[in-house]
Amino acid sequence: MFGERSGTTGAGRLLAFVSGLLPVLILSVEVFSQVPQPTFPLSFTNIGKQAGLNFVTVYGDEKKNRYLLETTGTGVAFIDFDNDGWQDLFFVNGTRLDALPKGVAPPSNRLFRNKGNGTFEDVTEKAGMIRTNWGQAVSVGDYDNDGFDDLFISAFGKNALYRNSGNGTFTDVAAKAGVADNKSKWGSGSTFLDYDRDGDLDLFAASYIDLDLKTAPLPETGPCLYKGLTVACGPPGLTGGVNMLWQNNGNGTFSDVSERSGIRKTDGTYGLGAVTSDFDNDGWPDIYVANDSAPAILYRNNKNGTFTDIALEAGCAYSVDGKPQAGMGVSAGDYDRDGWFDIVKTNFAGDTSTLYRNVGKATFDDVTFTAGLGLNTRWLGWGVSFADFDNDGWLDIFQVNGHVYPEVEKLTTEAGYAQRKVLYRNLKNGRFSDVSMQVGGAVTENTPGRGAAVGDFDNDGDVDVVINVVNAPPELIRNDSRSENNWLKIKLVGVKSNRSGIGSRIKLTADDGTQIEELRSSNSYYSNNDLRINFGVGKSVKVKSVEVQWPSGQIDRLNDLSVNQTITIKEGNGLAVRK
Repeated sequence: MFGERSGTTGAGRLLAFVSGLLPVLILSVEVFSQVPQPTFPLSFTNIGKQAGLNFVTVYGDEKKNRYLLETTGTGVAFIDFDNDGWQDLFFVNGTRLDALPKGVAPPSNRLFRNKGNGTFEDVTEKAGMIRTNWGQAVSVGDYDNDGFDDLFISAFGKNALYRNSGNGTFTDVAAKAGVADNKSKWGSGSTFLDYDRDGDLDLFAASYIDLDLKTAPLPETGPCLYKGLTVACGPPGLTGGVNMLWQNNGNGTFSDVSERSGIRKTDGTYGLGAVTSDFDNDGWPDIYVANDSAPAILYRNNKNGTFTDIALEAGCAYSVDGKPQAGMGVSAGDYDRDGWFDIVKTNFAGDTSTLYRNVGKATFDDVTFTAGLGLNTRWLGWGVSFADFDNDGWLDIFQVNGHVYPEVEKLTTEAGYAQRKVLYRNLKNGRFSDVSMQVGGAVTENTPGRGAAVGDFDNDGDVDVVINVVNAPPELIRNDSRSENNWLKIKLVGVKSNRSGIGSRIKLTADDGTQIEELRSSNSYYSNNDLRINFGVGKSVKVKSVEVQWPSGQIDRLNDLSVNQTITIKEGNGLAVRK
């Protein structure tokens, strides 16, 4: 039925799974409760307003939505567009179906330059980026290898590809480059990747629904219901979109290779969040797509220009009890430090987020409940990221929430339209602890969140969060860590590989062992993280080694590095810059 999301509730999944695990879970909870838990040594403060992020992301009507288009919201990106060493911010904006009040300027995407003093200036108009449409996701990458990162914005309607001219201005070259149009009308989660490892960044864009507002059903015509409320229809019952893959021709243009690459051959549709990672450790980037009310997709790179959807046999298409979920955001990271990249995915209210542990060669176990994420079923999750917020060398999880239907404010059974965030601390034993209430501050403030990205905007060595919300100002959450743990931040510059270094794998070894990370274009929900990799190294005062495996096959290795610094590694040349 329209308006009802498929997928088993958290309670249903727990009942289906708990019989074999109940004794282990009870023992684990009893033992865990007897061990004093240390305070998570950080605080999160929303400084968006004082930092100068003085605008509102407009997305659909504030009180009642007629179409699903008004519910998805938009993404946000960290990008150092002027190469000054400070992370700037780009916010995707939307619009409304009805005319805006007279005298009100149309909403636009926003670009803010980091002034290096904790504040930002709006340079959107100066940069030539004023644009009003139904924007969706944003991806960052230097597609033309000129040394300046560019931006791709997917949309309901025409996509944008902003080429960075290097002088503070951008030009939308999407039509000329051949990436303006989606085969379906609604482009969603996107990412740059070098799938053929030829040194040029290619482009993937998922698609949500092949929506035509002229023929799409209205809430009353279904009727489309959610817990008795009349709400926007879909996605079940609507025609799902088809995903896109564009190959970079190396001359500023792209070719649509979606059909011949196998990208169209999937078991799922209604794509939202997308992330790339080398899940089987074969040196080639794979693609994972979170689908809404349908099985997720895992495109395995066949190393010959084609992909195969292996999500079902890999164990990451469904919930632990074999049901499709309403997936939104997705992140990849090696949370257990076993050398394989795992997946965390956010889902609809009444369900849990899902944690898939990679047990080797892109085979996954659903460890949602045993890892401690199965306790939360109230939240409707969007942006999500693995990130080491206390720099102890272990990836935590930050999740942004908010309901899709403004109408749920009438219900007492829901957590509300605006919802708080969730912060999970990595306990270093395969489990996580929800420390949201312990940390408090901006984590417990309610907002209708959507896209979220992590990065170090103030260059103090800890990871901050920026959130794009619906019909409200954005949030810039400053992380003030009291852990006194050390860190090393790494920026990559490709030579034979793409200039951004996207797809590179970094292995860091310190006193407490080895960590791995990959440089990815996109992450979370519709968003792009800081392209510098931040490694927490705990109390280590030296990093024994850093090894970079570039997409070209080049391997660079550096030894005996000081902590609490940012370094730039240039492919084939080793250490280029220290800061």
